[in-house]
Amino acid sequence: MPLASLSAHYTGHHAIVLLLWGAVALCACAAILYALLKTGLAWRLATDIPNDRSLHTRPTPRVGGWGIVPVAVVLMVFAAPALWLPALAAALLAALSQIDDRRGLPARVRFGGHAAAVAALIIVYPADVSWWALAAMAVLLVWLVNLYNFMDGSDGLAGGMAMFGFGGYAIAASISSQPDPALAIASIVVAGAAAGFLLFNFHPARIFLGDAGSIPLGFLAGALGYWGWREGVWPVWFPAVSFSPFIGDASVTLAKRLLRGEKFWQAHREHYYQRLVQSGVGHASTARIWYFFMAAGIMLALWALDFAVPNQWLVVAAWAVVLVVAGLCIDRHWRRHVSRSGQS
Repeated sequence: MPLASLSAHYTGHHAIVLLLWGAVALCACAAILYALLKTGLAWRLATDIPNDRSLHTRPTPRVGGWGIVPVAVVLMVFAAPALWLPALAAALLAALSQIDDRRGLPARVRFGGHAAAVAALIIVYPADVSWWALAAMAVLLVWLVNLYNFMDGSDGLAGGMAMFGFGGYAIAASISSQPDPALAIASIVVAGAAAGFLLFNFHPARIFLGDAGSIPLGFLAGALGYWGWREGVWPVWFPAVSFSPFIGDASVTLAKRLLRGEKFWQAHREHYYQRLVQSGVGHASTARIWYFFMAAGIMLALWALDFAVPNQWLVVAAWAVVLVVAGLCIDRHWRRHVSRSGQS
């Protein structure tokens, strides 16, 4: 369907249904998180204690996942039962991550759980491609699970990225030449739940996402993206562009740390978003900058869906150049900040 018909497509029954599901998810997530804060239970479930690697200065509950995951999983199973496996795997990852939030788990246990969830998805629902392409996809999906967790360190950032990214999925699944109503509903309920969390997470944050929220969200970003590609709803590049600010920041930071021989899994403050916050831009403005790039990338991706395949990849390459330039600008800004402050 040409994107010129987007407005007409969204004035009908389907648009109303999507908006209602999103609103239900928003209200349900916000109600759960409000209750956790009001009763004080949020502090007993999991609390983030600041350290020298944190961008925050006061203890804050890490219970965003307690609102987002139950709402998203229940509504997905009820309204989009075809996607029961991604929903179930997200719930199991949330349970595993909650244990990690509370007691801490060895990296091999956490990573094993992430790999098992991705493997189950690909084995039960294999795409019609070669085995090595599926293996490469599995590696990318496991990385997406973890990078979402790496990017959960600034007020409003991870929640906003989920709201924009899954919202983009919902639109694309609706306007595609091969629309998938179940995928659209599954995506909008995750976006709505993320919006409910964002009410409490935008600066100054009263609640953090925590591993029990970031790990399932990373998995669902990959799982729903994979599902849409497998079903022919969108090309393989679409999910990557939709979450490109997250993917680019985490991937470049990982590459830098690996080249320096550092332990990439250890906490640090070298992400681009962290450097923006530390250099005086602040949590709120950093989130808004990331929202701008997220929205721009999604609109560009939606626009490119109607292009011929070679032109689609030209758009992807052009957007990658834009993100590289943005990263270089942040690097330059950071060096100036370090020079002025004498920070090492």
